[in-house]
Amino acid sequence: MSDHPALHAAATSGAPVVCLYVLDDSVARPPGAAARWWLAQSLRALGAAIVARGGSLVLRKGAAAEVIPDLARESGARAVHWNAIAQAPHQAVERQLEAALAKLGVDSQSFHGDLLVQPSAIRNKEGRGLRVFTPFWRRVLSLGDPPKPLPAPKELRPGPKIASDRLEIWALEPSKPDWAGGLRETWTPGEASARARLRDFLKHTARSYAGDRDRPDREGTSGLSPHLRFGELSPRQVWHAARFAADGDPALGPGVEKFLSELGWREFCRHLLHDHPDLATENLQANFDGFPWTSDKAALAAWQRGRTGYPIVDAGLRELWHTGVMHNRVRMVVASFLVKHLLIDWRDGEAWFWDTLVDADAGSNPANWQWVAGCGADAAPYFRVFNPQLQGEKFDPDGTYVRRWVPELNDLPAKLIHRPWQATPIELASAGITLGKTYPQPIVEHAKGREGALAAYAKIRKG
Repeated sequence: MSDHPALHAAATSGAPVVCLYVLDDSVARPPGAAARWWLAQSLRALGAAIVARGGSLVLRKGAAAEVIPDLARESGARAVHWNAIAQAPHQAVERQLEAALAKLGVDSQSFHGDLLVQPSAIRNKEGRGLRVFTPFWRRVLSLGDPPKPLPAPKELRPGPKIASDRLEIWALEPSKPDWAGGLRETWTPGEASARARLRDFLKHTARSYAGDRDRPDREGTSGLSPHLRFGELSPRQVWHAARFAADGDPALGPGVEKFLSELGWREFCRHLLHDHPDLATENLQANFDGFPWTSDKAALAAWQRGRTGYPIVDAGLRELWHTGVMHNRVRMVVASFLVKHLLIDWRDGEAWFWDTLVDADAGSNPANWQWVAGCGADAAPYFRVFNPQLQGEKFDPDGTYVRRWVPELNDLPAKLIHRPWQATPIELASAGITLGKTYPQPIVEHAKGREGALAAYAKIRKG
């Protein structure tokens, strides 16, 4: 409820307030299964916070351009406020909504709250958005601090009693089977948890963030991405809290600057989505439209299940299945393996992440996949093919991360845990491992995968 400009404006107007959440899967891409689980918990937390301030949360499902005017009529509202989303489908709904409310004689007002800077403020000489991160972020920083976050309303003047859907009717949570045990074990959605996590990060983790953020064997990241994804925390809150912490403790400076640049990458991806609404389906670089992707359902399934034979890749995908997130460094390795070693279309990987990530963001998820594939904005060089063995040895040197998520390799020594295929029969036997049975052989040799990737990229360069 903090830094929610629309709610703040409604609450300070002095009028009764009806808080409404509309589940409209027709506006944009519907959330995946893991994100739907988070949404259910987040709405419960939001509803409780609103009740504590004297209000109530109304839930409705349907087309927002129809549901909101209907509720305005039903409640006798004189004004409707909302936070705008700088994405084409949402902007189209806003226009429809404004017209429908105007016919009813109801005032409407939208506010900016989801971004640090609006896309219209970051344009090149031709009026287009920037597609390289460094100048984009430099431009954002040149604009100075974003507005300070707004406080949550202390109280809400209750409006008329309005019928609400029961959250359970929406079936956002899995039941048969209930596969969300790992999500419940890992996360507490809601604004209170988000604020506590931000405080804890700035107090305990930010100092070493610049170095530890690439280490999946350490608690070196903020864990704020799902809270940002669901609006439980705003980027302005994160920005100002981080700046305040660094001002109070200069030793935090390098970590905070790196952390804010990661917030900037989220911003960059959102701006890309604003300019390219089809980011999840179309290559940003058209020359990739002829890329020779392969269709290999067995390889894709092995990747999804964490059964590739490369421990760092398998650990990441199993972490994802259990917790709904994956360490960022490992995400890059896992994505690179799919699109380069296996030559499977980045859209297949993006769709899997969309369904299994609690922080699946409409901008960041496809933009990051395109970045790894080489077809996106500010893309990695085509020749960058991560070696999963070397990545594991560099960023998980003792095998702590792999042992947690791939326990069948637990008894291998650190020197072998990222390359079990190189262990001797005696070493495998002493660790209780039978390659091909208790743990798979690599589904593709690294050298062969790299060679195939470079050959495929060479074809599109010639084309």
